[in-house]
Amino acid sequence: MEHLPAGPGGHVIVHGLEGLGLRVIEHLVALGLEVVAVDDGARPGAVQAATALGAVVVPHHDGAAAALSAAGLRDSRAVVCLSATDLGALETALLARRLRPELTVVAQIRNPAVARAVRADAGVLVLDVATIASPAIVEACLGEQGHGLRVADEVVQVRTVEAARDGLLRDLFGEELVPLSVQRPGEPDDPAVCPGRDLPVRTGDAVSLLGPASAWDAVRTRPSGGAPIRPTPSRPSDPPARDPRTRTRRLPGGRVRHWSQAVVRATDARLRRALAALVILGVASVLVLMAGYQEPDGTRMTPLDALYFTAETIGTIGYGDFSFREQPDWLRAYAVLLMLAGAVLAALTYALLTNLLVSQRLQESFGHGQVTGLRGHVVVVGLGSVGVRVVESVVAAGTPVVVVESEESNRYLAQARALGAKVVLGDATLAGTLELVNLDRARAVAVLTSDDLTNLEVALAVRDWLGERTGVTVAMRLFDRRLAATVRQAFGFTHVRSTDELAAPWFVGAALGLEVLGTFLAGDVPLLHARVHVTPGGGLDGARLDALTGRSRVLSVRHADERSAHRAVRRWTTLEAGDEAFVVGPHEELLALLRQDALPHRE
Repeated sequence: MEHLPAGPGGHVIVHGLEGLGLRVIEHLVALGLEVVAVDDGARPGAVQAATALGAVVVPHHDGAAAALSAAGLRDSRAVVCLSATDLGALETALLARRLRPELTVVAQIRNPAVARAVRADAGVLVLDVATIASPAIVEACLGEQGHGLRVADEVVQVRTVEAARDGLLRDLFGEELVPLSVQRPGEPDDPAVCPGRDLPVRTGDAVSLLGPASAWDAVRTRPSGGAPIRPTPSRPSDPPARDPRTRTRRLPGGRVRHWSQAVVRATDARLRRALAALVILGVASVLVLMAGYQEPDGTRMTPLDALYFTAETIGTIGYGDFSFREQPDWLRAYAVLLMLAGAVLAALTYALLTNLLVSQRLQESFGHGQVTGLRGHVVVVGLGSVGVRVVESVVAAGTPVVVVESEESNRYLAQARALGAKVVLGDATLAGTLELVNLDRARAVAVLTSDDLTNLEVALAVRDWLGERTGVTVAMRLFDRRLAATVRQAFGFTHVRSTDELAAPWFVGAALGLEVLGTFLAGDVPLLHARVHVTPGGGLDGARLDALTGRSRVLSVRHADERSAHRAVRRWTTLEAGDEAFVVGPHEELLALLRQDALPHRE
């Protein structure tokens, strides 16, 4: 292989061309960096995709050492290990650290125990996609008003609200809340990202802003000369409170209907048919005995006597008090038929009932039987590394969780049960499974399998099963961001999260020595939150904010000679060496801003 020009600071090696690897390459190339990709053969067509993005691709068939050497490890500035397996990422990361101890090495390792050991003992920067992406999925499921970000010494909230009247952002929300995005109804593909406060908005626009809780309270309580700002509904609303008198009047019928439905769900058709036949036989026998049975003294049977004699005959427990011996021939012949039919139906009923009880006991051992009475729960489909993180967070929030998993050998099942989640083993695309998890009473469904097509299939099955019941939020994980955007448009799913899109900036920032603090969604716009330490002589030393922030926002600045940060930053504020700035913005623009600080200042 010919020598690869390193350029300023050297090139970046990306090992592994799964979807995340391609997204990392795309970010690095957009920043003007040279990228050498190592193909581990995990994804067909990945080599062509990486080449089209601008990376040089080398094969991995001769082992990790040969691949790293061919990729120009000696002249590189960082190695990002994104193999399809933890073992492959671990091997490459440890080898790169051994060959060049001073090199920045970033690895994706999903196993938490291995990740802790590698982070502590090998000096490798370990990142986990599940930890990065799960908060956005949890937020979609729980429908929280916003999530917290720590900006310097203050915790602020990102919320999405609906403008209740026309006006400027400044007039509607004041100076303390920072606009992050504005999305107009009917124009989902053209949001305004980090707009100025003089941007006019119209009634119904979805506006995402950032600010402390006190600022949000002030917006809702102050008289603004117009209608209050309405929160955009992101979770199913509680049913309206009914009149207590109406509830009392309807309660008995509702209970009977509820118990009837519960019995129908708990029994199968064969048992219901056997019970119905047994009841019909018993009723007919009572009527026959009341009409035809006669004591020696001429008295007839009462309904209670007839019922007692019928149960005694079907149960074959003897004739100590009543007998067919002195009855007419037709009634004795009827008694023979009653005994035979009753014995058969009783035995069949007992067998089916025993089968039901055994089946229910087995279902309870797998968590099935504990789902029936749940409501307001979150259904998690697919228990991988992301799924188990979502289960942890939702359970910690006090919301019940039901997990649907198709593989009985899944390694995370024991952990999910230990967390208190109910586990159902089955296919989430089948109506029977969706009914079993009480889907119509769920709060949300998170579809988190490791296959994009399966996730889409499950989400469509859930939507079809729910029909007109729109109160259940459907959050879907997709790897590819372009597919995620297409699914939003084509199928109308509003909570589609691309894990690659959320995680890639973290890996890019870590490889370049930048401090990424988080990724989050402002409405449907993915944004990055990072901290910049202004480098002496770097590209940000002496720069004014209005020259830096196109679609990014500087939230807070802590000057080198001050202990506290200033949130009320102005566009004429000048950054100096040693300052610390907290910024948010789109991934590409903010990563370029962060990298600019590492470049020499140009006059």
